[in-house]
Parts: sequence; C-alpha cells; structure tokens
Amino acid sequence: MKLSSDLTAFSARIGHSFARPELLVRAVTHASISGPTRPDNQRLEFLGDRVLGLVMAEALLLADKTASEGQLAPRYNALVRKETCADVAREVDLGAVLKLGRSEMLSGGRRKEALLGDAMEAVIAAVYLDGGFEAARDMVRRLWADRIGAVEADARDAKTALQEWAQARGLQPPAYEEIAREGPDHAPVFTIEARLSTGEAARASAGAKRQAEQAAAKALLDRMEAKDG
Repeated sequence: MKLSSDLTAFSARIGHSFARPELLVRAVTHASISGPTRPDNQRLEFLGDRVLGLVMAEALLLADKTASEGQLAPRYNALVRKETCADVAREVDLGAVLKLGRSEMLSGGRRKEALLGDAMEAVIAAVYLDGGFEAARDMVRRLWADRIGAVEADARDAKTALQEWAQARGLQPPAYEEIAREGPDHAPVFTIEARLSTGEAARASAGAKRQAEQAAAKALLDRMEAKDG
C-alpha cells in the first residue's frame, strides 16, 4: 500500500516514515466513513491514549527529579488532556488529512476539538504499532517538547483553579453563561462569560464552548490574582 501525497506530507510533518502505511490510513479514518473494508480509528485511539500517558509520565519524571506526585499529577493532566492533543493536531495540520463522512465534513469535523484530539491519539498508536515504543516516544517528545518545558508547576485547568480561588475566599462557585454564538453551524464561535458571586466577570470567545469557558475562567482568575497581588 502506498500513501497518498497528502498523507506522505503529513508523515513528514510528524517525523515518522511508515513501514505499514495502512496504520496511518486507519488512524485518520473517522467512524463516520468507516465500513467492513475501512476500519475506523477508535481502537487506535484507545491504545494511543495509553502510549501518550506513559511517554508523558516518563518525560515529567526526567524533567523534574524532585517533584512530588502532587506536583506531577496536574502537569501530567495538562499534557495529556484532549484539548492539548487537539492543539498538537492543529500544529501538524492533522485535520486536513482526516477521512470523514459527508455529514461530519459539513458540520466542521476537521476543526472539532474532540475529533482532532481522538485522531491525534490514534496517530500516536499507529506510530507505536509501526515502529515500536521508541518511535512513538520520539515523536511525542518532539511534538510536545515546548509544552513539556513550559508546563506550570501547578497546571490545573483554569475552571478548577478559579473555583478553588473562589472557595478559598468563601465565595460561591463561578457561573458560566453563553453570551453569544456567531458564525455558521459548521464553524460556530461561542462567547462565554465567567462570573463570580461578587459580580466580577470576564468574557472570552472560542470555537468550542469548553475552550471559551476555560479562556473566560483564566481571564477572570488572572484579573483577581492581580488584584490580590
């Protein structure tokens, strides 16, 4: 089996040449277009998630030999969560090579957070099955390098951090409200407001509600911590 030109270019972007090209084809095949002769990437996603977890756990131990489990856990979660996988997928333009059914294409599947994150995990599994753990580790360490180096000592997600900030001051948990939704159905942009019971609030926009909530929470937390400082 020979890879198409777009998959050959993608293979170069992730830095792995496939001895078994069918693994990469499967990794980029979504369930919306799969069939008896075209298996989808769900089983690979399951495996890739575990491979990614092992690589990240090892990388964090090597990066900081004095960190406690309590410090390592939030860093690990920040590096393996679906949003991070989707961000890496965007950087290597994985969306451009995804094989999708018509309905998924029309609904903007190439930009969907969960779909991109799942496919990135499937690609990791494909590299693992094709070249072994060393090949998968090398690719993941290369694609995640900046994130591993910059992950915060306390890498809790912004919504959790804001809630803990509020609770520590005897406040109610923050509330999140969708203020606006713009753009076509296949590429919506959501504006979310995060608000504290004191009335302090911040807004942010993103292509997914969860992203917009996280961004709004971070904006509000940064503002409140600046006031504390």
